[in-house]
Order: sequence, then C-alpha cells, then structure tokens
Amino acid sequence: MAPSLKVFRTPIGFHDAYVAAPSQKAALEAWGADANLFARGVAERVTDAELIKEPLARPGVVIKRRRASMAEHFASLAKEKAPSRSEEKPRPARPRRKPPAPKPRPSRDALDRAEQALADEQLRAREELAVLEKEQARIQAEISKLRAKQGKQAERLERRVEQERRRHDAALDRWRGS
Repeated sequence: MAPSLKVFRTPIGFHDAYVAAPSQKAALEAWGADANLFARGVAERVTDAELIKEPLARPGVVIKRRRASMAEHFASLAKEKAPSRSEEKPRPARPRRKPPAPKPRPSRDALDRAEQALADEQLRAREELAVLEKEQARIQAEISKLRAKQGKQAERLERRVEQERRRHDAALDRWRGS
C-alpha cells in the first residue's frame, strides 16, 4: 500500500514552494533543507483544495508559486519604506568622538635589564674560567716538573741500590769463603 501524500509549503523569496510528500522529512529533503523548517514554524501542511491540486499531480516535485504580483510586492515595499531624511525632523549633530589614542608601545626596560644581566654573567663566567684554566696550566706544569725531578732522583737512587747490592753480595761471598 503506497503511503498517503500530504502537501507542504514553505516560503522562498517572493514565492511559496509546494511539495507533495508522504512525510515532513520527505518534504524537507525535496526542498534541500538542512534544518527542520517545520520546527522553526517556517513550513506548514496545506489543506486548501485549490492549492494542493498541482503538487498532488506531481508528487516529490517542488512547485513554485508567486505569492502576489510584482506590483503588489512593490506596493508593499513602498508602505514599509521608512520616511526619507527630508521628511524627518533634522537631528542635532552629534559631536564626533576622537578615536582612542593608540596604546603606548610596551617598555623594553625589563627585557634590556635581563639581557644585560645574562651578558654580564656570561662574561664573569668566562673570566673566572680563564683564571681557573690558567691556574690549571700552572699546576700541570708544576706536576710535570715534579715528575721529571722525581724520575731523576729515582734513577739515581736505583743505581745506588744496585751498587750497594753488588757490594753486599760480594761481602757475603767473601764471608762465606767462596
């Protein structure tokens, strides 16, 4: 059994769009609406026999009908039109407001102080490191000098120990009577 058709209408500009569809959802799809026009009160069901004839003859097809003649549309615009300036009472001139003064540029003082503090600290650290590196080089030279001195002293003492060992061995040999 085919669903019974109903006729729905929504305004589009100077026209009304009619469609015969089985449901409001089908009518919205035929109109290409992306919102529920029925919930907004913009679309409605039509029951007037004269208005539903053509849409029922072509189900699913959007039928456009002009709501009034062009002369009637223009006449309604003329009635709604606001009175021209010449018909109004002249308004007193409003004093012009000065544009707000531009905001002052933010101060760089804090940034400059921070950058200077960083530069000062980096310089102080480099100078302190240079002093320590110089001291390290002096100590390294002293260590090298001391090692060389100790090396010579150890060689001299080793020669003496060897010399004394030979003397002692010779004295032991004489004592044993060999």
